[in-house]
Amino acid sequence: MKIVHFSYKDFSNIYGIIDEELQVVSVISKDKFTGDSIPLNDIKILPVSIPTKIIAIGLNYKDHAAEMEKEIPEEPMLFMKPNSAIIGQNGIINLPDISKRVDYEGELAVVIGKQCKNIEENEVDDYILGYTCFNDVTARDLQEKDGQYTRSKSFDTFAPVGPWMENDIDPDNLKIETKINGRVVQSSNTSNMAFKPKFLVSYISKIMTLFPGDIISTGTPSGVGPLKKGDVVEVTIENIGTLKNKVV
Repeated sequence: MKIVHFSYKDFSNIYGIIDEELQVVSVISKDKFTGDSIPLNDIKILPVSIPTKIIAIGLNYKDHAAEMEKEIPEEPMLFMKPNSAIIGQNGIINLPDISKRVDYEGELAVVIGKQCKNIEENEVDDYILGYTCFNDVTARDLQEKDGQYTRSKSFDTFAPVGPWMENDIDPDNLKIETKINGRVVQSSNTSNMAFKPKFLVSYISKIMTLFPGDIISTGTPSGVGPLKKGDVVEVTIENIGTLKNKVV
């Protein structure tokens, strides 16, 4: 089922389940809102969660590692993005003046549903709220200059996520595609990951406690490239949906 985080009129922080056939949202968690269902076209979609942290994985697709002229690491390469970077569906990506090249990176992300620590891979399903689309926006020139990822990944608006979560899918076999102004620039399948999503959740839980709403973005396939002002970037993942953002 598709779980959406949204606001409606003067109410915010509402969670609901999307009925695609009826085009309505059935409310499952609400903040002072007393209704049961809302027309889908009447809601404002918010970022999928309010995480304590975003953990991302570098060089997790063999083809992307090749285009970056790097080897797949022996263990997952982790870095973090601040939650201040998050924007949602139709949010605006702002290009910082300090960078001369900012890239898109379409990715599959995992949203944690329950607090977990030291869980095994066969336990992961019990702790996942859903899967969603993510764009790991990156100031590529600053990444190369710094030799590490923090500054290049952390600008405000550099973590588009959404539009909603899907929890009834196999994350290991999903088509993933990125478009710029309607033109396909990335096209791959999550089966090409070196480290699979459920393994990553278990692996990370043995390093740090994961809390409800935390986001793990699982890496990008080949085809990364620059964004420019006026671009519309879309990340589409099979059986989830399309995350759409404009660049200014």
